[in-house]
Amino acid sequence: MAEFDVVIKGAQVVRPGSETPELLDVAVSDGKFAAVEADIAAERGTEVVDGSGKYLFPGVVDVHQHWGIYNTLSEDAAHESKASAQGGVTSGITYMRTGAYYMNKTGPYNEIFPEVLAATEGRAYTDYAFHIAPIMKEHIDEIPDLIGKFGVPSFKIFMFYGAHGLHGRSSNQSSFLMLPEDQTYDVAHFEFVMRGIEKARRDPRFAKDKDNISLSLHCETAEIMRAYTKLVEDEGKLTGLEAYSASRPPHSEGLAITIASYLAHETELPNINLLHLTSRKAIEAAMTMQQAFPHINFRREVTVGHLLADFTTAAPGGKVNPPLRSRDDVESLWEHVLAGNFSWVTSDHACCRDEAKFGEPREDVFLQKSGFGGAEYLLAGMVSEGRKRGLSYPRIAELVAKNPADRYGMANKGDVAVGYDADFCLLDDTVDYTVRAEDSLSTQEYTPFEGFNLTAKVTDTFVRGNGVFRDEQIVGEPVGQYVRRSGGEA
Repeated sequence: MAEFDVVIKGAQVVRPGSETPELLDVAVSDGKFAAVEADIAAERGTEVVDGSGKYLFPGVVDVHQHWGIYNTLSEDAAHESKASAQGGVTSGITYMRTGAYYMNKTGPYNEIFPEVLAATEGRAYTDYAFHIAPIMKEHIDEIPDLIGKFGVPSFKIFMFYGAHGLHGRSSNQSSFLMLPEDQTYDVAHFEFVMRGIEKARRDPRFAKDKDNISLSLHCETAEIMRAYTKLVEDEGKLTGLEAYSASRPPHSEGLAITIASYLAHETELPNINLLHLTSRKAIEAAMTMQQAFPHINFRREVTVGHLLADFTTAAPGGKVNPPLRSRDDVESLWEHVLAGNFSWVTSDHACCRDEAKFGEPREDVFLQKSGFGGAEYLLAGMVSEGRKRGLSYPRIAELVAKNPADRYGMANKGDVAVGYDADFCLLDDTVDYTVRAEDSLSTQEYTPFEGFNLTAKVTDTFVRGNGVFRDEQIVGEPVGQYVRRSGGEA
């Protein structure tokens, strides 16, 4: 009888924190890595996978996804998790809030979150978890239940929702967020969310979860965006994605980052994640705040979309919040990646099909919906572009797997090490191909990366030792499980 369930032979194993990939064999038993060493005999495995000529990366932990914005949550769990697996993603964390889109309802999370779990159970090909946005005042009181009862230690604030909707100006934010008439979603609410999270961090019940309890912020300033949107439309000089970038200018990000950081200082909430920074001004503001408040345990995120595309190179459909920026901003982001100033890279995957994405006229960017898929290009894009810039494979593994897993309490994920979940993918870096939307497993019919050249591709993805993507094809039934990251049993 074989000793291991799976043995992967002859791959270059990429481990976060190591100097270079190493030619090693890897063994899996009961969904865990059982051995990582030279020359494991093939006969010790029930299944043997030939990894020769490929790199074995830890499974990507994509901690910024959106299931259920434009399609039903259950539909996205099924289909967009396939696109994730295609990109080497083995665990994803998706954002959830009350209000329009998502579940299209309001109320307490004690009632809504069980519906979220029911809608996704048994449908995903990757493991998954959720971040929760406290929208109503009552949601702040539910933070302890979300941590202890449901295993959710990570929360989010959408700073621009003060006067902007998901896609642009909003004449009735209370309706968009389904807020009671006597409540507002503004800086004061953000402060009280922070105080509620910090109160939970100090609760003795959550002592072991303290380091995993954090707040993420989408940093844009609604008032700046509102004024600049009017300026851009009135002038009529800019069109397309460049116009959208100008309507949500980089200093809007910088100002919001500054406000968020000071509030963290005021409320003594140390674990702050600054999401999807898109511009030189944004990352410079974030680094300035790190110096100003060294006691705040900041993390800084960038998406693969903002590292690959700018507002002139993206194909139609590249509208996203915050916007794609100039080539100068893209290069600045890469400089900070190489300098170690970004903590992780994500996809911000939000499947928005053609019929939902584009308004009439189709080319009017202000009538388009915001967001697009990208998980399927996350690791391939980072390898393709990163190695040209001198970014090592172990460092890429830190950025897409280990660092986000550690921050968000995805225990036993993000590394190739004995005892960790056997989440991994095989990557071929000898290829040269053109991105085509028709090749994606997402249900989105277009991609802003159409025509881009990539020189790496994931060929196989395993989730807890289960091969879900083999020889560039989805196989088997969904094996993804909900990952509790804090608290006791639900």
